Amino acid sequence: MNKQYRLTESELQKLHNVELELLTEFDRICRKYNIPYSIDGGTLLGAIRHNGFIPWDDDADVIMNRHAYQRFLEVLDEELDKNKFYFQDMNRTQGYRWGYGKLRRMNTEFVRLNQEYMPYPQGVFLDVFVCDNVPEPYLLRCICNFHSFIYRKFFYSEVGKNTAKGFRKQIYQILGLVPESKLKKRYFRYIEYRNRKYSEWVKCLTFPACNRTYGYKRRWYEETIDIQFENTILKACKDYDEYLTFLYGDYMKLPPESERKVHAVSKLLLG
Repeated sequence: MNKQYRLTESELQKLHNVELELLTEFDRICRKYNIPYSIDGGTLLGAIRHNGFIPWDDDADVIMNRHAYQRFLEVLDEELDKNKFYFQDMNRTQGYRWGYGKLRRMNTEFVRLNQEYMPYPQGVFLDVFVCDNVPEPYLLRCICNFHSFIYRKFFYSEVGKNTAKGFRKQIYQILGLVPESKLKKRYFRYIEYRNRKYSEWVKCLTFPACNRTYGYKRRWYEETIDIQFENTILKACKDYDEYLTFLYGDYMKLPPESERKVHAVSKLLLG
């Protein structure tokens, strides 16, 4: 059993420096081709509350709608500085089972606990979340969320069958019998189905919803402003107060130390 690695304050600062490189490279490409995106989650919260990284946060997030993501992928291979960075998602990375992409830094390692055996490099990363259309009527959105939940569990089975216990472990072992190629092919058809009709509501399908609304407003990721983040300027949701309140409630209030979440990491190399 691998043990969780605890980052020191010095390592966390170095990690933030690497993640800032990733954010800057991602922003550079998107600005060049006028591709809309927003920093997201704790990264957006950090920009508003701390003018940069949340001091204890150990990752970075951006988010965009499907059309913007497809445009990003079209220019990525030509534009990305491959001496420093590489990109992973389901289409281009064998064994990758997450419904969003990761931009990673060469010559680094940031290995999540219990994912040591995943068959691809795991450098320090920027999560690139991609949202697909979900139904506007709430009941249909709930059904969509359930379908997405099932896909998420199938994809997670590669981890769950090695880490879960008892009955849950058996369930993941059964789900893990579905070949990766067939699962992805079915999921890609599901993405096409979800995007056949325009909607004002979107969601990263295989990522848990933050509340029981089970969707997010499309405009949050398309109507953006420039915002200061550490020593650079990034894109952020124009209505960030509305969005952060939707995500976190009273987002300006610092959580108690016991609730300051970090990723469980088993291996760290910052280059």
